[in-house]
Amino acid sequence: MAEAIKVPTMAEYMAEGKRPEVLFWVGCAGSFDDRAKRITKAFVKLLHSAKVDFAVLGTEESCTGDPAKRAGNEFLFQMQAVTNIEVLNGYEIKKVVTACPHCFNTLKNEYPALGGNYEVMHHTTFLKSLLEEGRLKVEGGKFKGKRITFHDPCYLGRANNVYEAPRDLLRKLEVELVEMRKCKKNGLCCGAGGGQMFKEPEPGNKDVNVERTEQAMEVKPEIIAAGCPFCNTMMTDGVKIKNQEDKIEVMDVAEMIANAHDL
Repeated sequence: MAEAIKVPTMAEYMAEGKRPEVLFWVGCAGSFDDRAKRITKAFVKLLHSAKVDFAVLGTEESCTGDPAKRAGNEFLFQMQAVTNIEVLNGYEIKKVVTACPHCFNTLKNEYPALGGNYEVMHHTTFLKSLLEEGRLKVEGGKFKGKRITFHDPCYLGRANNVYEAPRDLLRKLEVELVEMRKCKKNGLCCGAGGGQMFKEPEPGNKDVNVERTEQAMEVKPEIIAAGCPFCNTMMTDGVKIKNQEDKIEVMDVAEMIANAHDL
């Protein structure tokens, strides 16, 4: 059994008078959703492997307020945001990394207006920077030569123009990267944004996640790579609805890197 990795909290760091290189913002999905927890663990293993000095907020972390804001409850969003900003500013946080594009977008673009100014990075961008600094090795292992397509999360791609970091990491895994006909700035939503993750879809003839999964299936991938826990859930559900779970796997980019290394 692999050794347990110690994940320190900011409170523990401050008690020792130290400051981490980066705060890992785990997010609600990464904390509570059983599937997304595996992404969190994979990313932590990579941080540990790269010897990154990081901490989490632990029980002091609350929802960023993204679902409330997208669902139209601005009052609740501002309450949640201000509470988080007080905690972050209290610890004098400068740099934040998160594996959730919703958290990334909210922390980066919506917290500054409320007094929260931080350098915020998506985990794929952060991993790419570790790769460029020589602190992390990314190479093909079990994924070498496998046919992979990457689904662009809305809040990573179209909202923040981050397209190449996840693809660069996948290329380093020596996979056969194939693009869907709707990708990058023309990408299609997985169906979870705008608070839709937490409610049943409106009546229609097809769910968005099924439409997106069908687009992925057109390029005959062995794995659909994702960079968002919400996208991961929606695409996994789509694959199940199409009875393709024996043929197509849905994995976060961080999980693929960690698995290639057998971390």
